[in-house]
This record gives sequence, C-alpha cells and structure tokens, in this order.
Amino acid sequence: MSNNGWIFLAAAWIFLSGLDWWIEHLDLKLWKPVLPAELKDFYNQEQYSKSRDYHLDHHKLDTIQLCVTLVLGVAFLGMSGFQSLDFFVRRFAHTDLTAGLLFFGIWTVVLQILGLPFRILKTFGVEQKYGFNRTTPKTFILDIVKAAFLSLVLGAPLLAFVLWFFQRFGFNYWPWVWLAIVAFQLLLIWIAPVWILPLFNKLTPLPDGELKKEIEAFAKAQNFELSGIFTMDGSKRSSKANAFFTGFGKLKRIVLFDTLIAKHSVTELVAVLAHEIGHYRMKHIQRQLIVSVLSLGLMLALFSESIRGQTLFILFQVEVPSIYMGLVLFSLVYSPIAKITGLWSLWLSRKYEFEADEYSIRTYAHPAALADALKRLSTENLSNLTPHPLKVFLEYTHPPVLKRIQAIRALMS
Repeated sequence: MSNNGWIFLAAAWIFLSGLDWWIEHLDLKLWKPVLPAELKDFYNQEQYSKSRDYHLDHHKLDTIQLCVTLVLGVAFLGMSGFQSLDFFVRRFAHTDLTAGLLFFGIWTVVLQILGLPFRILKTFGVEQKYGFNRTTPKTFILDIVKAAFLSLVLGAPLLAFVLWFFQRFGFNYWPWVWLAIVAFQLLLIWIAPVWILPLFNKLTPLPDGELKKEIEAFAKAQNFELSGIFTMDGSKRSSKANAFFTGFGKLKRIVLFDTLIAKHSVTELVAVLAHEIGHYRMKHIQRQLIVSVLSLGLMLALFSESIRGQTLFILFQVEVPSIYMGLVLFSLVYSPIAKITGLWSLWLSRKYEFEADEYSIRTYAHPAALADALKRLSTENLSNLTPHPLKVFLEYTHPPVLKRIQAIRALMS
C-alpha cells in the first residue's frame, strides 16, 4: 500500500473515531442535573440520575471498543493487511469470483470475532446491570448463527452476482447492477414479515379484546385497511419497548412489542399506532426508500468511475487489481462521504417523526395520549432527555423527546 493511501485511510479513521468520541463527550457534558419539569409525573430524580449512569457506562465501553478498533485497523493498514489477505485467498481460489467470495467471507468473520467481546459486554454487562437484558446465552448464540445463515444464503449470492456482472460486462453497465440490487432489496422487504422476522421472533396475531377493538375502530374511521396486527416477543431479548411497520402490500404488518402492550394504556397504544399509520399514510416509508435507492445509485456510479480509471489501484499500489479488492478499498474511502450524504436522510427521518406525531394528534380522539406514551417510553428506556444538538444533527433518526412533546403541546393548543 502506498504512503498516500495509508495516510488517507488512517487519517480518516482517526478523525471519524475522534469525532464520535468528542460528540458523545459533549452529549454527556450537556446532561442537566435536574429532571425537566415536563416529565416529573413519570420520572423521579433517582431514575433520571440512573439514566445518566446508563449512558455513561455505554460511553466508557464504546470508548474502549473505539480505541481497540482504531489501533488494530491502523496497524492492519500499515502492514498491508488487505494485500496479504488477497495473496492468501488467491492460493486457494482459481478465479476472481471465488477469490472475492473467500476474501469477503474471511473479512466478515474476522470483523464479527473482533466485535463479539464488546457485544457480550454490552448485552450481559451494561444492559444486564440496568435491568434491560433478557437475552439468554442460548438466544445470543442462536442469533449469531441465524444472522450468519442469512448472510450466507442471501448476501453471498448477491455479492457473487455483482462481482460476476462487472467482470462479464464491465463498469459502463453499473445501472443494471443498481436495478438488480434495488429489486433484491424490495424482495427482502416484501418477504421479511413472513420469512425473516419469524427466524428471530415469534409474531402472534393480536388477540380479541379492548385494544384490538379500539385499533380496528380507529383504522375504520381513517379508512385504513389493516392487513395484520401482531405482537412480537421482544421481551425474550430486552425489556425495552417499540412498535413498527414492516413489509408492504398484502404482507405488510403492524408489529407491537409485548413489552409495549404490557406497560401502556389502550389509549397510549392506539396513539402510537396512529403515529405508525401516519408514516404509512404520508408515504414516509416510500420516500425514505427512494432516498436509499438514490444513495445506492450515487455510490455505484462513483465506484464504477474509480475502478474504470484505476484511481484506487494506483492510490494504494495494488499489485493484482480485482473487482473485489476495488470494492473493499472503495467502501473504506467512501465511508466519510457516506457520513455526509447520510445527514440528509437523518434530517428527513426527524422531520417525518414530527409529521407522524401531527397525524396522530389530528386524527385520534385522545391527543394527549401520544405525549404520555413518549414520556413513558423515555422513562422505561432511560432515554437521554437533553441530547447535544450536534449529536442529534449527526446521529439521531428521531427528534429529542422533549422537542416532540413541545410540538404536540403546540398542536393541541
């Protein structure tokens, strides 16, 4: 690897890692010692102090992981690790396609092994300490095995197609790869509720009762066709609660965590559901998908141009140029760019949360219930009530809860 390539990647990694740490430090430093008045009916000062300790413990562990990753990553680059791995796989593979699959397979396994100790410490350390973790060692191991199985069954064929297509037809035809990946992603979204989610969690149709009756009444009033309301056994992994939409068409599902149902009133649950329906009704999901598709197209266009012009191979002095090596180097170089382009998507996501809140307020007969649900969720999950604006701008997909509550109050008044 040339000095220019090594210096660029090392500097980028050090800068991004330092930025992440600094933002988290600012976030914790901004934490107000006194509980905001808005949540005094749900939080007490002891719980509020506990939430800061929870985030501080996560920050400490993340700092250790960041330092370990940074040191190993820079050392790997400095010792021309990618070149060495490339030479190794070529000893066993007779074609660029098989070499590429073997290269990515080994690289993925190494990354998973390096990250495993920190996953264990977070799950059975920090999350366990604060009463959130309900994952058993058996479930933890099965999740890893199932994720590896999906990567092998779904990820490997897609990677093989991309490598084969570029090798067979060249980089001028990258739009066809773009369309193929988009089609693959849409297929995954479509089948996820039926084939993928059940591998990890049990989905059960919402039983008859007051909650189902209220949900159906609200959906009927909004002329919204329900294709399925399900509860998910989220409690097998964590006591934290959530709700979400998944799939589309006849396979779309509204999923409520069992922990959400257990801790919230019927009016709060319907208000949360109205918020999720608001996302669907206002086409937020489709718009975010369009942004994702366009971002993918930009990435493939830049990748094709950099490989066609041999820019990456010259920069890093690759002795045996290949499509898979170009893909690896491009992903590393593109990561800082992705941080910047992703800011637009994050801003849109926060904007859509406000709009979905407004939909819930304007359509459901109990507008205050959504604010109560947000307060209760924040209390149960030990959320940061006053995050630093820079952290919100760079990382948050949802607005801070106090901002959402203020917007709800303004709409109600």
